[in-house]
Amino acid sequence: MPLRLPARRVRDQIAHRRETRRTLRQPSGFRIALADTIAQLAPDAWDDVVDGESWFFSRDYLAMLERVPPAVVEPRYALISDAQGPVAAVVLQWAEVDGTRLRPLRKSGGEDDELNPLRRLVDRLSRPARAAFASRLRERVLVCGNLLTYGQHALAVAPDVEPDSVWPAVAEAIYRLRRAEKLAGQAGFVLIKDIPLADNSGVAQLGDLRYRGVETEPNMVLALDPAWKTHADYLGGLTSKYRSAVKNQILQPIEQAGLVVRAYVPTGGLARRTHELYLGVHENASLRPFTLHPDYFAELAATAGARVRFTGLFAGPDDTPEALRGFMVMLADVDEAFAYHIGYAQDDPQGLPLYLRLLHASIADAIALGARSLSFGRTALEPKARLGAKPQDMQVWLRHRQPVFNRIVRQLVGFAHHAQAPETNPFRKA
Repeated sequence: MPLRLPARRVRDQIAHRRETRRTLRQPSGFRIALADTIAQLAPDAWDDVVDGESWFFSRDYLAMLERVPPAVVEPRYALISDAQGPVAAVVLQWAEVDGTRLRPLRKSGGEDDELNPLRRLVDRLSRPARAAFASRLRERVLVCGNLLTYGQHALAVAPDVEPDSVWPAVAEAIYRLRRAEKLAGQAGFVLIKDIPLADNSGVAQLGDLRYRGVETEPNMVLALDPAWKTHADYLGGLTSKYRSAVKNQILQPIEQAGLVVRAYVPTGGLARRTHELYLGVHENASLRPFTLHPDYFAELAATAGARVRFTGLFAGPDDTPEALRGFMVMLADVDEAFAYHIGYAQDDPQGLPLYLRLLHASIADAIALGARSLSFGRTALEPKARLGAKPQDMQVWLRHRQPVFNRIVRQLVGFAHHAQAPETNPFRKA
């Protein structure tokens, strides 16, 4: 027989939840300024809060995104203050999600099919039904965070403030923003993006406001040994099995095909070619929540300066746009480096390991930039694990404005699955 809690205990739990929810639904006591552009907020106040935080919170970066906005994404910001001054900065984005940004599966079955039931449903529809579904599936989502990055780039907190203490104010800012923009269309879902599972105590308070945490695919992170000064040093740390595989299956085929790895600046024709290669990978993605602006890469290079590197695979010694076969963007951020954007030719007749070669180029760049770790992001977990990267468990937190949908979300959370990173250690024992 199932164990039943005493009636008094159940009543106490219900009363506690109601009181907690009532407290969270009241004004947080913070002062909250909302803005459509970063220039509308006091520059010194924003800078004081984000000082020492990720570059993705900087006004330079956020203003750059406003100049070259991704398709279907609009920025919003919140600056939270108490009686003494600013305590937190929040980055938010409105996004339009529709069925046209779901790519049907190329084949049925397999792990990818199992993990994407919505795509599996779309793939089973006839062509006319699929078009009708795509035209009708449309949702406006308020994202707390940055769709262009991976990692916690939603909330920056002043150095002398306890991060957990400001999450109720973040929830209030989200509520105010959602209510203020009803004329532009209801926001069905609110999504708080990329919270490390090991550091979710603050956002977990919002569970009493019907937010639900969903574990996503992990972020794959490679710890960089301070003794590594070059990519050759990294290779020297691998076991002979993995080192031989890298040399024979990745490095040598690329070299024998006459492809050369070198840095470049994405301007003019090279900028257009970079965007073209990006689109080749982007359009094959199963979910495309945004599309980068054609001038994005040139603006990123100009704004980030020395902290960003564009590394290309060129066919021969020429830096002509036609010679560029693939690229990787490496961005240094505090003491971490991001393998940020990637693109490569989808029609390579030789079947060369372009993607894997670019991953190794990112390791060389991260070492040269003096980073302590290299963040590869999600997807392609197995090849990243073979590089020595380890999973960092991540969550997103969801809430729908309709209570009935919230109950559905609660059920879906229990059935959510994602790919697991394989257990791999390619390094020699110390």
